[in-house]
Amino acid sequence: MVPMHPQREKITLANAKPFIAGAIVLAIGLLAIDGQRLGGWLQAAGTQSVEGCEKIVQSTAQLSREQLAQLLVVPERDPKENVRKIVAEPYCSLPQLQVRSGVVSEREAYPMAWDPTVQLVILYENDEYAGYRFRFQ
Repeated sequence: MVPMHPQREKITLANAKPFIAGAIVLAIGLLAIDGQRLGGWLQAAGTQSVEGCEKIVQSTAQLSREQLAQLLVVPERDPKENVRKIVAEPYCSLPQLQVRSGVVSEREAYPMAWDPTVQLVILYENDEYAGYRFRFQ
């Protein structure tokens, strides 16, 4: 006997990987094509401004598109050392701030290799990856 309804395919991480990769490539492409307009949109979406660098760590540091793509799939609360394996030393460290009550956050900035006026700012809390945002100069 043949079932009336074929079994539905379950959506698994393995099935979703091509869509996630496509979304990342699309985001990077949009950023590369129109970084200024996209930057304005992202900056408007941010809740607070980012101050200037507090200390230059590695003056030649830049972030490639491949590194950015790898970083965007790192889950929050991953250890800082896992992020550092992808991005190495930052260009500079920014002043610490408190995003959540009682937790001091560290921020590090990485200029984009293809557009140094755009920087990725990575946030760490207690040596854990807590998120990122783009900074436009």
